[in-house]
Amino acid sequence: MTPGAGNGPSGLFISFEGIDGSGKSTQSRLLAEKYDGALHTREPGGSAGAEEIRALLLTGDPDRWSAETEILLFTAARRDHLEKTIQPALDAGRIVICDRFADSTRVYQGATRGDLRATVDTLHGLMIGREPDLTFIIDMDPETALTRGLARKSGEDRFEDMGLAFQETLRHGFLSLAHAHPDRCILIDGNRDTAAIAAEIAAHVADRARHLADAF
Repeated sequence: MTPGAGNGPSGLFISFEGIDGSGKSTQSRLLAEKYDGALHTREPGGSAGAEEIRALLLTGDPDRWSAETEILLFTAARRDHLEKTIQPALDAGRIVICDRFADSTRVYQGATRGDLRATVDTLHGLMIGREPDLTFIIDMDPETALTRGLARKSGEDRFEDMGLAFQETLRHGFLSLAHAHPDRCILIDGNRDTAAIAAEIAAHVADRARHLADAF
C-alpha cells in the first residue's frame, strides 16, 4: 500500500542527504522500487529547466561559481522542480523520494563555503517554503566516500574535485543538521552492506507511514 493514499495525507515527501559518494542515490532508488507509483527524483534536476541548471552547477572548474551564485542557481532549480514535479505528485497522493533537497544547499553553500546559512534560509522561505516529511542522512567515512564518488567518473565531479577537506567539512555540516532536526532527520550509518542499510531505511518509512495513518 502507498503511504498517503486513500483518505490519508496528500502524499509523502522523503529526501536523502549525505556527502558525495555516500550511497544516498542508491538507497533512494532502492526505496522508490519498494512502492508502486513512487516518484524518484533528484536535485539539482528533476524537471526540464532544473536539469539544464544542473549541468551549470555540477560541471566545470571548482571555482566556476561563487557560493552566492550557487545559492541562486540551486534555488531556481529547486523552485522549478517543486512546481513541475514534486508538488503535483504529492497532490496526487504519491510518495516522492528525492535524492537531495534544500538541506544540501544549507550545508554545501550555507555552512561550508562561507557564513551564508541565513541567506539560504531566507531564499528558501521566500521561494520554496516546503520541507520533506522525512529526511535520511547517510553518514560515512569521507575518504571512502570521496574515492567512490571519483571512481564513478560521471563528469559531474565539480564538488568532489574540491577535495577531502571539503568532504570532511560537509560531513560535519550534515551531522549538525541531523542533530538540529531530530523530528525530521534520521541519521543512517552508511559504512555497511547496501542491503542492511536499505532494510533499516524501509523500516523507518513503514513506521512513519503507520504514524501518519493513525493521525488521519
